[in-house]
Amino acid sequence: MTFNGFTNEDFEVFSIDGLDARMEALKSMVRPKLESLGEHFSPTLSSLCGVEMHYHVAKHARRTKNPPNDTWVSFANNRRGYKMLPHFQIGLWSTHVFVWFAVIYEAPHKAEIGKKFASNVQKIEKKIPNHFVWSKDHTKPDAIPMSGLSEDELLQLFQRLQDVKKAELLCGIHIPKAQAIKMSGKEFIEKVDDAFAHLIPLYKLS
Repeated sequence: MTFNGFTNEDFEVFSIDGLDARMEALKSMVRPKLESLGEHFSPTLSSLCGVEMHYHVAKHARRTKNPPNDTWVSFANNRRGYKMLPHFQIGLWSTHVFVWFAVIYEAPHKAEIGKKFASNVQKIEKKIPNHFVWSKDHTKPDAIPMSGLSEDELLQLFQRLQDVKKAELLCGIHIPKAQAIKMSGKEFIEKVDDAFAHLIPLYKLS
């Protein structure tokens, strides 16, 4: 399936009430698009990372009551799962698309990754563009712009990854809904390609 871009209806899925109804809409409308992005970017990321990257589309299978507020496809060097590894994500909330490099709380080597990032902070500052954003929690839609972070504040994020048991760290881009729905599939893929190219140094360090 060719990816033809996201539509307003894809974002509206998150305003549907009830777990079953929202899941049905996610499965029929959004999941096929995430599958096609997974198929497209797995070879790209495998080549950039130098290891085989497998894609995993979120199934939200453990939910019994609360409908999901976001959904995604993840890419990791493991056929069976991604949460325990540094990985990449493309997904959406009702307000925006996110493209992340992510180290989330299940990753057992978070402290070592935090240490590595801290000792390479100046290199990271040079590699990550100002319009990129950072997040400390993958379950929340807000993020911190790179342009507003001092070197000390970046170091605090890296230190937190070492010290706090449930700490997470994500870096990437947000594409506001209004912009995303105007983009063709080709434009969207080019934008994500560019984001991944800038995020690969973080993956290599991790």
